[in-house]
Amino acid sequence: MPWRTQISLGPALDRKAKERVRDLGVSFAEYVRRLIDRDLSEPETTPTVSDLVGIGDSGGSDVARNEDEYLAEAFEDR
Repeated sequence: MPWRTQISLGPALDRKAKERVRDLGVSFAEYVRRLIDRDLSEPETTPTVSDLVGIGDSGGSDVARNEDEYLAEAFEDR
């Protein structure tokens, strides 16, 4: 069974929330329920280095291996 919860908002936050409610075409209560549901249903994950390793394909590029050589060539050309 649902129950009432009271919250206090400052004037600026209250005004912004009411504008958002109006734009969405929902009640303030529904807006707050959606925000809480979204916050509690999405697991918080922080990307790790291992998540980033291998996300791109260099296409066989050798830039990392030959970085010093390529930089030297670039400066010689100048």
